[in-house]
Amino acid sequence: MRVEEQFVEMPAGSAFVRRWQPEGPETLSPLILLHDSLGCVDLWRDFPEALARKLGREVIAYDRLGFGRSSARQGLPSLDFIAEEGDLYFPALRDALGIRQFSVLGHSVGGAMALMIAATHGPDCEMVITEAAQSFVEQRTLDGIVVATRAFEDPAQLGKLVRYHGTKAQWVLDAWNGVWRSPAFAAWQLDSYLGNISCPALVIHGDQDEFSSLAIPRRIVDHAAGPSRLEVMKNCGHVPHREQPDRVLDLISDFAAQWNMTQAPTG
Repeated sequence: MRVEEQFVEMPAGSAFVRRWQPEGPETLSPLILLHDSLGCVDLWRDFPEALARKLGREVIAYDRLGFGRSSARQGLPSLDFIAEEGDLYFPALRDALGIRQFSVLGHSVGGAMALMIAATHGPDCEMVITEAAQSFVEQRTLDGIVVATRAFEDPAQLGKLVRYHGTKAQWVLDAWNGVWRSPAFAAWQLDSYLGNISCPALVIHGDQDEFSSLAIPRRIVDHAAGPSRLEVMKNCGHVPHREQPDRVLDLISDFAAQWNMTQAPTG
């Protein structure tokens, strides 16, 4: 397994990127990971490497601007930050890395971004996978943010964020609260984009997710235009790849094989 790290230039800063490349010729398009609201490359832990080995394809993860090792941001994200990731920053990543065809996997808000990317990048996106994704604003999500934010009032808990985000840790928390709990964000939803997703979609959700009910993944599957599959994981919360990693790896591998995504792309 080759692991490479680099920084790529994006609008308003540089983004940290890590790539896991299985040994052998590169015959498959990469799978690109999008992290959650408090996440970063390092918080994926050993999951990307395990995923690269399981699928036999390159896996790429990057820190969004303001997170992890990427450049700090001035001011909070706009209310359109999910669309902006797909319209501004993700294309810059593709250009910098010379990526044509790809698949995306997103966790939590990264799942919403992955769905947006699948909807707007057409045939270049071969497959989209979400874990605990949001597709509209639920009171359960807002309540979960309040509870989690209170926990970070403990310096020891905040220190865990500092370990991964450094001096940007407080910004990461403020960005999460400032957008999701804004009354102006309450009407946000992905319905108008889901109908433009034509690639296969695997939607993974825990039945005990503390941030969203099963109404959210069901809405994704009901509105997606392409073939989609909902997998509800029993006794699982908001982070399936950490809570039940083997099960998640098997689900993704089986889904990729079903749609021939473990074969070399054509064209």
